[in-house]
Amino acid sequence: MLHLDYRDARPIYEQVRDGLRKLMVTGVMQEGEKLPSVRALAASLAINPNTIQKAYEALEAEGYVYSVAGKGSFVAPQTGVDVHHKQQLLEQWRAATRELLYLGVDSEELCRFIGEQGGNEK
Repeated sequence: MLHLDYRDARPIYEQVRDGLRKLMVTGVMQEGEKLPSVRALAASLAINPNTIQKAYEALEAEGYVYSVAGKGSFVAPQTGVDVHHKQQLLEQWRAATRELLYLGVDSEELCRFIGEQGGNEK
């Protein structure tokens, strides 16, 4: 499910957060699906439960996850993603697009790439 790289400079909780986010964005985890419990995921990755809790809290702050007291954490609807986070991602995309254009990738190729990604823009 998740792969941790101990040589990666990023903290483990960020790797967990990013790995779970990728599973949600790619559709491996669907809206409303229950995430593994903090203890279960910590045990399967052989890391401290506080690390998992921190990753879940970060995902909840970004709107990817919601918690139900006594039941656990669940994948949130796409509409719940934090507006600030969306803006950060758009700025990263703009910067990458500018660099790709500079490197000779034409706009038609960029449009094809976007189309291949599913075109879920709203």
